[in-house]
Amino acid sequence: MQQHATSPALALARLVLASGRPVDLAELRFTSTYGDLLEGYPCKPVNDLRIRGLLRTAARARPGTPVHLVPPPRSYPDQYAGGLGPVEVLPPVACVGTFHSTALDPARDPVAYRSRLTVLWFQTTPRLPSSCDAEPALRDLDWPALARDARALA
Repeated sequence: MQQHATSPALALARLVLASGRPVDLAELRFTSTYGDLLEGYPCKPVNDLRIRGLLRTAARARPGTPVHLVPPPRSYPDQYAGGLGPVEVLPPVACVGTFHSTALDPARDPVAYRSRLTVLWFQTTPRLPSSCDAEPALRDLDWPALARDARALA
């Protein structure tokens, strides 16, 4: 089956992965990485807790769909280290997107089955990823290893 690179009418965006596989962004949620940080400061324990919470929320939102974290870049500004360790800053926008593509198993009915993957990544601005400016790690997803086939929604 040939895969086309044009964006379908119902997808938010289409990315073409480094492997050549087109994947459609079906759902995207932006959140501020530190918007709810009332006390403390950005540091490794706070960041790891935030990431775990986002991963749990993503898994609960789409049961049966695997969730993958694109490891975020972490910066270490020259600021006073508090009791939790040095200041560690993630990009300001957390993104949780659900992507669909053709079925992984070519024997499956291409109308009845799609492969799916929910991805958590961080970026500097709230913008839709596109093939020309998506985060490189997003384009490098190992779709066959990470995604799972599921029945298409009726």
